[in-house]
Amino acid sequence: MDDSWRRGPCPQRATFSRTVPPRSGRFTVTPRHWLRRTAPDFRRTVRGFRNPVSARTETVSYRSALQTPGAAAFFLAAAPARVGVAMAGLGIVWLVHAETGSFGVAGLVTGSFAVAETLVGPQTACLMDRFGQPRVLVPLLCAHAGAIAALVALTLTGAPVVPLMAAGLAAGATVPQFGALSAARWSALLHGRAELIPAFALETISNEVAFLLGPTLAVLTATQVHPAAGTVLAGALVVGAGLAFAALRRTAPAPAPDRTGARGTGPLLTRNFATLLAVNLALGVFFGSMQVSVSAFAGVHHAAAAAGFLYGLMSAASLLVGLAYGRHHRHTPPAAQLPLILTFLACASLLPLLANSPWQLGLALLLPGAGVAPCIIVSSTLIESVMDRSVLTQAFTWTNSASAAGIAVSAATVGRLVDGPGGTRAGFTVPFLALAATAALTWSSRHALTADTTASRQTSSTGGRRLGGVMSVQPT
Repeated sequence: MDDSWRRGPCPQRATFSRTVPPRSGRFTVTPRHWLRRTAPDFRRTVRGFRNPVSARTETVSYRSALQTPGAAAFFLAAAPARVGVAMAGLGIVWLVHAETGSFGVAGLVTGSFAVAETLVGPQTACLMDRFGQPRVLVPLLCAHAGAIAALVALTLTGAPVVPLMAAGLAAGATVPQFGALSAARWSALLHGRAELIPAFALETISNEVAFLLGPTLAVLTATQVHPAAGTVLAGALVVGAGLAFAALRRTAPAPAPDRTGARGTGPLLTRNFATLLAVNLALGVFFGSMQVSVSAFAGVHHAAAAAGFLYGLMSAASLLVGLAYGRHHRHTPPAAQLPLILTFLACASLLPLLANSPWQLGLALLLPGAGVAPCIIVSSTLIESVMDRSVLTQAFTWTNSASAAGIAVSAATVGRLVDGPGGTRAGFTVPFLALAATAALTWSSRHALTADTTASRQTSSTGGRRLGGVMSVQPT
């Protein structure tokens, strides 16, 4: 037997040897030793490659948004106040109807509250932009407490309609728009950061939950405790949680100078803001039309009790998709996402026209519901990106007012359509028309929105730094 392999290195092994540039000058390395030497360098290379990839990851965290110093405190403080605002309208209806026996009077008082809230809210937001949230919010909440107390006292003592409407106007004019105030604080803390998307998703989800819980809580307290209990509890939540929110001064945006007259039309009156107002108006039309049309459809099919469940399915789909959407950061600009989402929402709103039974309608409402939360999140992100910092609270408040106006006008219009020969199908056509028109508008405006968003990001990344919670552009 040839045992030459025992006496020296195998000749074949030499063919696999590799000479590496010597660090200390001299040696030849076999494959086994070469792998040992290069493995740590390879691991370092892989780690160095993975770090930039993880920085551009598609997933962002709700936790990271809430862990921003001060963010969780003001977000949790605003949550009960949102529920109180959602309770107010229905609480007033039950209070006034129980004492007067007239839904007509109750509608007048509640309508006065809603009109004042819609029209006066942006004016108080203007004051908050100029003087700061805490300085305006505290006296506003004190005035709201007095207006609610006057409304309850006048109703329980049998006052005429005109004083009741005046009290309703005062209560609506003094109720703060906590969604706008909270969104402005998120913007001050997270402007230009990826965590802003989950922050606005949290805002959308919190509003959805508030308007699911609020009406239910208002009815329960008014029917099980006292007719005035719903209104009193709503006022207590707004005032108590609002004062706690105002006390968190560290996260409040710093007052901005009043620049509405610096240019002829002012920072609010821009084409991009008009487009975003139209988007929120269309969303309001969608909500108001669906509420009336779903209720009418359930009544026609002898399942009136199922109307709340059907509408709840749509809200549940919006909540779940909003949670998922807020966790993912997309590289597609929000201005390019908005027309796509609106187009999807318009097409999905046609599905209820195909339903012939309540269970079919429930399935048909899932897809429209899935498009609602992403549309609101992207719209809020664009408002934060393109609007002047000095009018940001006003901008968020005006969009809320546009949505409320859309709900009011569409509910009245669709109610007449449903009573006519077209029935519920005519009612379901209204949101499609509104959303399709708005989708066409956003398609034509996407380049202007993208340009403004890009300019805002460049300013935040190169020319500005944060002072007191707001962006301050440094002179060059």
